[in-house]
Amino acid sequence: MAIRFEQEALVREEANAELISNLGVRGRANSSAWEFEVQNDPEHGRWEAILNEDAIAELPYRFVGGRVVLVSTWVSEPYRSQGIATELIARVLDEVRSSGKKITIICPVVGEFIARNRQYESLVDERHPGEGAFVLRTPQLGDWEEQLTEFELDLG
Repeated sequence: MAIRFEQEALVREEANAELISNLGVRGRANSSAWEFEVQNDPEHGRWEAILNEDAIAELPYRFVGGRVVLVSTWVSEPYRSQGIATELIARVLDEVRSSGKKITIICPVVGEFIARNRQYESLVDERHPGEGAFVLRTPQLGDWEEQLTEFELDLG
C-alpha cells in the first residue's frame, strides 16, 4: 500500500484550518461547555482530553534539548467546534509554564492559539520557536529546513 503524502498533508491542513477557525481566546464565553480532564500520558508522549473515560482530543509532544516540542493537535470529529482545542492547549501551556520549561511549536494550531492568547508568548523558546510559531512572525524562505536541521542536531 502506497502512502499518499500529498493527500495526507492536504487532509492534515484542512483539519488544522478547521481547528484554527474555531480557536478562541481563553477566558471568553467561547470556551468549552464540556467538563473534561486533561491527563499527561508520558509513556506515549501526549496530553489527552478525557471525557467519560474516552480520549476526545490530544496534543502529542516530545522533549528535545530541555524543551517541550508541541507536535500536533487533534480533536475527535463529534467534539470539534466546541472549544475543546482552545481549552486543551491552554491547560497544556499552563502545565508547561508551571514546570518552568520552554516550548517549540510544530503545530500551527498551537501557534495560532498563542497569537490569540499573548499571555503564553513568553513560553516560546526564542532560539528554537518551531515552524508552528510562524503565525507569530513572518516565515522566510528555507525556514523549515533550518528548523529541521536544528531539531535533528538537538536529537543527536
